[in-house]
Parts: sequence; C-alpha cells; structure tokens
Amino acid sequence: MIIIGVGCGPGMLTEQAIRAIERAKKIYGSDRAIEIARTFISPGCEVRTIDDFKSLHQLPEDTVVLSTGDPMLAGLGYLSGTVIPGISSLQVAAARLHIPLARIAVVVAHGKGHEKGMSETVEEVQRGKIVYLLADPKFDVAELYRRLLALDCRPLRIAVCENLGYPDERIEKGEIAVPPVPKTDLYSLVIGNF
Repeated sequence: MIIIGVGCGPGMLTEQAIRAIERAKKIYGSDRAIEIARTFISPGCEVRTIDDFKSLHQLPEDTVVLSTGDPMLAGLGYLSGTVIPGISSLQVAAARLHIPLARIAVVVAHGKGHEKGMSETVEEVQRGKIVYLLADPKFDVAELYRRLLALDCRPLRIAVCENLGYPDERIEKGEIAVPPVPKTDLYSLVIGNF
C-alpha cells in the first residue's frame, strides 16, 4: 500500500506523489483528497471514497490511499506501507507567519481528543512554545481562549489559519485579550509569542 499526502490544498502535491498517483490502478481517499489529486488520476483507475477508516488496513497491497495534508501530521500515516509526504497545513502556516518549525509544538485536537488538546496546548504555551493546534469544527475555541487568558502570560498572540492552500485562504492574527475566531470548519490555530 502507498499512503500519499496530497497536501493541505490544491497545488501542494509533490512530484513523487504525482508520479505515484499517475501509476495507480486503485485509489481510495476522502472526497477532498480525491478532488485535490483528480488532475493526476489516470483514466481507468478505480477510485473510491473512503467509507470505513477502520478497514483501510485490509486494502490490497497495490492500493494507493490519499491523505489530506501530510499523512504523518494527523493523517493516515499509521497504515502499513510506503508513505509519500505532502505539504501540510503546519508547513504552510509556519511559512505564511515566518515561524521556524523548530519553535513549534504540534497539538492534534481533531476527532475525540478535544480535552487532551486543550490541556496540551496550555502546557506547551506555559513552556514557552508556539503551538500549532490542528482542531475540528466541534473543538471549543472559546473555552481554550478562556484557559489561555487565565494563564496571564502576555504577550500571547493567536493566528486563525483557515483554508490554507485554497484561493479563499485566510489568516487573522490577534492577541489573547481579543482573539480572532474561526469562521470556517477547515482551520488551525497558532498560539504563542511569534
């Protein structure tokens, strides 16, 4: 199996990923991942939307699985097989905000890990790290902001990064006293002294 990161948006595929997609006979992915890679999918390739993530490990060895962003950030990199990285939202956010990756602590609060994500974010901010928080629409951003405000560790800046890599990309920066809020479902937060 080959697990390919298609990047966080259009134009974020690597050349290695493009070549593997062009050669693929069977491709599985989310609707978003398939759409990002569509230009490079060969006619006659069997393309299926992933319906059951728990069964992916049972796919045949010659299957290509598309993962949005980079599979090793919060994607499908846990699957057995060859992983071809993509350009992640983390890389794009760091580039847009001019933050060296070595200064960033990554926190994933996507899916069921909301409370753990909040706790880890607070801990990393207290350690002086810049946090890249990958969240989902159900994550309680207002509660996180309340916890961060209680730390009283100013200056504490927040950047809401939405639709990174897409034409409607938006990054709004602010301070914890009056923080920016996400306006779309596809977002991440950068929190710290940057």
